[in-house]
Amino acid sequence: MTRSVSIDIAAPPARVWAVLSEVARWPEWTPTVTSVRRADEGALAVGSRATVEQPRLADAEYVVTDLTPGRAFTWVATRPGLVTTATHEVEPLPAGGARVHLAVAQSGALGAIMGRLYRGLTDRYLANEANGLKARCETGASAG
Repeated sequence: MTRSVSIDIAAPPARVWAVLSEVARWPEWTPTVTSVRRADEGALAVGSRATVEQPRLADAEYVVTDLTPGRAFTWVATRPGLVTTATHEVEPLPAGGARVHLAVAQSGALGAIMGRLYRGLTDRYLANEANGLKARCETGASAG
């Protein structure tokens, strides 16, 4: 089961990427993330790990499995019977600005069940994250 959201942001794609890829600072701009603790330092890379704490959800350790610098990353959290895959993509718009695509997929033996049980929460979290990212990127707040 996959849930997704897209939003247009009136900021340069490089700015959007800088905010989106600095995952340890997500709690500053989205209420859906309480804490992100990186297991490594520096820019995100394939293999980077982070523990994400979110209200109403169990803490999860995500591992970056795919990354195109300046453009997109995917990270995956696994539990017995459940794989959560989250994708984050920044697409330049022809007239300027960026379109961001955020998606969460649940798979594994429990994926369909968990996806249905958490569909409403996932949709709210994705919308809040997209709107928080937009607000952060469209203001003068520093990305770093």
